[in-house]
Amino acid sequence: MAEPATTLGALLAAARERLRQAGISDAALDARLLVEHFTRTTRADALSHPEQAVDAPSGAAVEAALEQRLRGKPVHRIIGHREFYGLRLTLSPETLEPRPDTETLVDLVLKQARRDGGDDRPWRILDLGTGTGAVALALLSALPNARAVGADISAGALATAGLNANINGYGSRFATCRSDWFAGIEGRFDFIVSNPPYIREHDWQGLSREVRDFDPRLALVAGIDGLDAYRAIAEGSAPHLSLGGMVAVETGFDQKRAVTDMFTANGFDLRDAARDLAGRDRALIFAVKTVRGAG
Repeated sequence: MAEPATTLGALLAAARERLRQAGISDAALDARLLVEHFTRTTRADALSHPEQAVDAPSGAAVEAALEQRLRGKPVHRIIGHREFYGLRLTLSPETLEPRPDTETLVDLVLKQARRDGGDDRPWRILDLGTGTGAVALALLSALPNARAVGADISAGALATAGLNANINGYGSRFATCRSDWFAGIEGRFDFIVSNPPYIREHDWQGLSREVRDFDPRLALVAGIDGLDAYRAIAEGSAPHLSLGGMVAVETGFDQKRAVTDMFTANGFDLRDAARDLAGRDRALIFAVKTVRGAG
């Protein structure tokens, strides 16, 4: 083991090099995040005061964190939180780590809310498979009079979502419900949203070790074709939608047609779709088909 660095600049450089030599693709970013977190410093500190001394406990904490990263643990799981839509979300073993791609889903729902009545309406939102609460809490951050229910089959995930709601100041507008999709859900909602599991069974082993070994399998894998969760949502949403309500889901990049066909077969029309920053199909929003009377 290398001798511990004694200054912030030297510690950062050594951490970056260790991760780079191990083939970590984002070695510079991961090193910076770990060093900043465990030394309680900022990027500005490293740039303006690289000679700043690092005490032994902080150096040891960085060393332990680097060892975890070298064993494949994602950097945000090591530091225990991740930023999403401007919110700081605590992670736990029972929750999926929220990714930037999921912000596409949030933006699509907000676009529709603004078309249908604006930010200030008292929207009612149901977030199925809420995990960290990321999607629901991001929507609450933009819709000041909205209320949301975060539903999940995992009690641990619900505890994490509730914690995140309180940390970010939305606890009074966010409730949790333990439910296997709609099994425990009561009432109607203006928006049902979900970032459900959509990985195919045979694709599981091919995922990166950061995902396969540390994200909960239950939040990722959805049957042989990856569509099991969409079946449950498409079949169960209509009775829980208010008049004019909509269902919005994140999808895998190659699932748009299959998911659209599934919702169409269950009485929905595709209203809008969105692509992520890489230009891949990522989010869809559906409304119950309008029934036109004769004459």
